[in-house]
Amino acid sequence: MNTNLSASVPSQLETDCLVVVVLDRAEKDKGDKEKPVPTVECNDAPVRDAAREAIASGEVTGKPFETTLLHRPAGLKAKRLLLVGGGKAKTFSAAELRKLAGAAVRTLKGKSIRSFAFALPDSGVAASDAVIAVVEGAFVGNFEPGYYKSDKKEKDKKIDAITIVVAGDPKSLETALQAGRAIAESQNFARDLINEPSNLMTPTILADRAKKMAAEVGLGCEVYGADKIKELKMGAFWGVAQGSDEPPALVVLRYDPPGASDKVHLGLVGKGVTFDTGGISIKPADGMEKMKYDMAGAATMIATMRAIALLQPKVKVTAIICATENMPSGKAQKPGDVQIAMSGKSIEIINTDAEGRLILADGLCYARQLGCTHLVDAATLTGAVVVALGYVNAGIFASDDQMYERFAEANKKAGEKMWRLPLDDEYKEVIKSNIADIVNSGGRWGGAISAAMFLKEFAEDTPWIHLDIAGTAWMEESKPWIAKGPSGIALRSLVEFVKGWAA
Repeated sequence: MNTNLSASVPSQLETDCLVVVVLDRAEKDKGDKEKPVPTVECNDAPVRDAAREAIASGEVTGKPFETTLLHRPAGLKAKRLLLVGGGKAKTFSAAELRKLAGAAVRTLKGKSIRSFAFALPDSGVAASDAVIAVVEGAFVGNFEPGYYKSDKKEKDKKIDAITIVVAGDPKSLETALQAGRAIAESQNFARDLINEPSNLMTPTILADRAKKMAAEVGLGCEVYGADKIKELKMGAFWGVAQGSDEPPALVVLRYDPPGASDKVHLGLVGKGVTFDTGGISIKPADGMEKMKYDMAGAATMIATMRAIALLQPKVKVTAIICATENMPSGKAQKPGDVQIAMSGKSIEIINTDAEGRLILADGLCYARQLGCTHLVDAATLTGAVVVALGYVNAGIFASDDQMYERFAEANKKAGEKMWRLPLDDEYKEVIKSNIADIVNSGGRWGGAISAAMFLKEFAEDTPWIHLDIAGTAWMEESKPWIAKGPSGIALRSLVEFVKGWAA
């Protein structure tokens, strides 16, 4: 999608559609009750005049994601005017603006409109932040997962170009536009990887895609197979991989820019289970087809490295991707087996469907061996986090409060919904084993926490954050701003987190 900036007066811009935001600037009446006051967030009088009748009729209220399309608006050179509701003005932020841009894209492409202009609102969001938000939202809204459909009309429903109408310093705003594009395209790259069916996204193919991307953006990349996994004594990783005919892949992506501090080396570890049957502890058939997205953590880390390479922050980052299938076969590990992890810890296998934490255990250990001083992992790890937080928030676990505060700040700026869950020492009791150091499943209660406690054993004293994205990596239904399917959750937060360390 082509992206451009324009300093034109909105009403004088020739475009298939001009999009403006409507916010509710509520006022209190004599009874001290709030009365909705929908207001077009554009200082251009002809634009306000064109929307006045629709607002006066009550058709336009400013409620979130309300869309009203006006044809041949008087006084405007645009063929159409789309009014998009942004909710209460007092709570409006870049996060809401991002979603509105996605909603505008999804509304217009559904009407076979291929290009439009978006007038940035006078909403208190800094111009550069607003440009980034609109670009990110537009690209996310433009992504559709149905590219294997044979209907060409369905596949061709997309926006080809967006012009952002904004006043300000052209050079800094162009920098913001390119930054937004790098992040948005990387998020969609992650979504593309996640969306692929498992027969077309094996561990080998995932590694190949990562290697190709690395070559394109200038990252270092090493791909290893079963021999290296065994050489490194990654018994936990190999315990999962041994049940599949598809060979596993260990991918290392390196970003080491000139001028980066020697004191900080961030390690990003991603769970890459390209299909998860549950192994011998096999899952129910209902919904198993979605287990192609059990590599969402890996896809997110791969795509985060892409964005980092393009944005070039001055901080050293290494990503470790552990990719495998989890299959039931005569070679598969069994409940009751004991595996020896890379760190030397022994693990009693209680449930072979608790496989993600096994491969992450060795990934975290390897990241420490490579010199990483701070660790973040991302994984579709537990159904228990969905029970705890639903499909709204991802779960955050952190062993270091200072590191968590850094991540929370980045998360807030990125506008992604996440919630911190506890790591109290009492939870360690449930992962104790009678015959080994620990078990790989602590049972039903507090399942997301016991999984995080398991991982903490392998992060050891290294400051570490665990993101359980099982409930948010896949959109169960379409939203006004995003299609049903892969979300690309956590990428924006991770990019902001890395940029924060560089600053």
